Amino acid sequence: MFHKEGHKIILGSLVVLIAITLASHFFMQNELHKKILVSFLLLVFILILQFFRNPKRKPKSKDHNILAPVDGKVVVIEEVFEKEYFKDKRIQVSVFMSPINVHVTRYPVSGKVAYSKYHPGKYLVAWHPKSSEENERTTVVISTENFGEIMYRQIAGALAKRIVNYAKEGDEVIQGSDSGFIKFGSRVDVFLPLNAKISVNLNQKVKGGITVIAE
Repeated sequence: MFHKEGHKIILGSLVVLIAITLASHFFMQNELHKKILVSFLLLVFILILQFFRNPKRKPKSKDHNILAPVDGKVVVIEEVFEKEYFKDKRIQVSVFMSPINVHVTRYPVSGKVAYSKYHPGKYLVAWHPKSSEENERTTVVISTENFGEIMYRQIAGALAKRIVNYAKEGDEVIQGSDSGFIKFGSRVDVFLPLNAKISVNLNQKVKGGITVIAE
């Protein structure tokens, strides 16, 4: 199963693959060169398919838990001053997605979307300290019964060129369901209350909509 955000890219890539393969048979005489070209194009196409895969997951609703919003590796767990919305101290948990990870973003909690905003910006590498504030990004805040307000932020990286965010203010959302996609991108930050009990460690691999990151 592939994410809907990749359907056009996958179809376009398939058309290009077929067109170049057919053209190579008419305009390239060297059989070895033909095989190398077609093999390379096929490899690129397989990588595109892998990037846009969307494995179906059915997480059980966990009202007292916060789930990882994306697949990847935990690269930050620290207390920070969040200055866009809360304007106070929060615990930041950041998950970095490599090109081979699933890039679907999922709601970490159920509740009502209280804030959703897109910010244009730079394309610093995702692990850069200033990427959370200077890169292209979207910020979403969900109001919950058990945790109060929880924020997550999709952050573009050096290769990301488009962030897709489905969250709209006033929406009632369900934990673990699709909240967006980062095309060829890279990191999601979650901002939690200071009294949240963190359930993950640095460098731990997590699965979006499955792994509990805090209680």
